[in-house]
Amino acid sequence: MALEAATGTMTNRVVLITGAAQRLGAATARVLHARGWRIALHCRHSRAEADALAAELNAARADSCRVFVADLALDSDITRMAADALAAWGRVDALVNNASSFYPTPVATATPAQWDDLFASNARAPFFLAQALLPALRDSRGAIINLLDIHASRPLQGHTLYCMAKAAHSMLTLSLAKELAPEVRVNGVAPGAILWPSTGAPDPAAQEHLLAGIPLARLGTPADIAATIAFLLEDAPYITGQIIAVDGGRGL
Repeated sequence: MALEAATGTMTNRVVLITGAAQRLGAATARVLHARGWRIALHCRHSRAEADALAAELNAARADSCRVFVADLALDSDITRMAADALAAWGRVDALVNNASSFYPTPVATATPAQWDDLFASNARAPFFLAQALLPALRDSRGAIINLLDIHASRPLQGHTLYCMAKAAHSMLTLSLAKELAPEVRVNGVAPGAILWPSTGAPDPAAQEHLLAGIPLARLGTPADIAATIAFLLEDAPYITGQIIAVDGGRGL
């Protein structure tokens, strides 16, 4: 893919990005689109934002983005979306599993419904989307990128179920890389502190404490994540089974 990107012939390549209407997913869609990719843009509830992003991308290049609405907790939606994304342009060359539920689940109050919800988006759907798209990815010698979390290996207080689900997603990355080689490469990107939560920033003291633990002394940006994903898709034909922490050195 690296040579094709350099010569501008990536315009026939298709990437399905889950949870792509906002935040990291939207940033990834914009970066890959600017590099010539066609974008199969998934959303669940954020249809207005997804449609606005698709309109933006299609204004820049006609018929280069389409929106697919699916609930990743439903097997039927996963199967349908994979088929629809493949039918849109006749191919899928990359899958970016970005969609993720995230919220605290204190042990004393966590519920089976929360377990099911967190594992659905963070582990189950990435597996079954990879399964559904596997023939297409093999045909194109494509790639899968899983958006992970540094807390897959270092637990976050009060978020046991989320951390468990992300740990499963991390192992899925390694296992698929081994099982799907040599036709399909599979890698992960584990963001550190990139954006404050969408529900509101922590108090100033919490922000200061977080930043004090980051050697680069700043939050990362969605562009940092999108650039890493683009690198793994286009410029890393001999990299598979790796999880790159984009965390400003926080893991140190």
